[in-house]
Amino acid sequence: MYAASQPKEQSFPQSDSIATAGIPGPHLVATYRSGQEIYAEGDAVEKCYQVATGAVRVYRLLSDGRRQVVSFHLAGEMFGFEAGATHRFFAEAITETRLAVFGRRPMQEHSRELLALALAGMARAQEHLLVIGRQCAVERIAAFLLDLSNRQGGIRQLRLPMSRQDIADYLGLTIETVSRVMTKLKDRSVIALRDARTVDIMRPDALRSLSN
Repeated sequence: MYAASQPKEQSFPQSDSIATAGIPGPHLVATYRSGQEIYAEGDAVEKCYQVATGAVRVYRLLSDGRRQVVSFHLAGEMFGFEAGATHRFFAEAITETRLAVFGRRPMQEHSRELLALALAGMARAQEHLLVIGRQCAVERIAAFLLDLSNRQGGIRQLRLPMSRQDIADYLGLTIETVSRVMTKLKDRSVIALRDARTVDIMRPDALRSLSN
């Protein structure tokens, strides 16, 4: 993490390069490098964010030092909503990432739109709890890949911004298990692995069946 570093920021009345999910008006565009902290546990909840390019992980550090990744956010998605006045999680850029940053006033003026986005995020979090609470490792990986595909319009070639350790910390698995399951899915011709970060979904119906 880079708690002391500052993102590159530019102020824009409205950026044509960033879809603002129905929240118009002035916002800031900030660039974060890979691994840079966006906010920390305990920081005041004063902003919300939308990913323009790159990807973000949101996580918590457990008392024993382990990390639990609770969500990933991709281009077009918003994050930073929390119920209290302070953040209960950390957020970091996974790769070099550009964010649209909305302050308190736009958040208040567009509370209805933000509520819809927050509820969508809550529904995704609930689905994630079902995945890690009830499914075996193969089912978890299948559900994860299918979710990434669906969130990007049903694409069949996934370029994973997150590492296998990130995936393991998200799904409650070890990195060895993630690698073993990826190989098993490849051997079954459900997916093809171009490299460690590029996954081709060869049999989407089979992946969907496994995820259920």
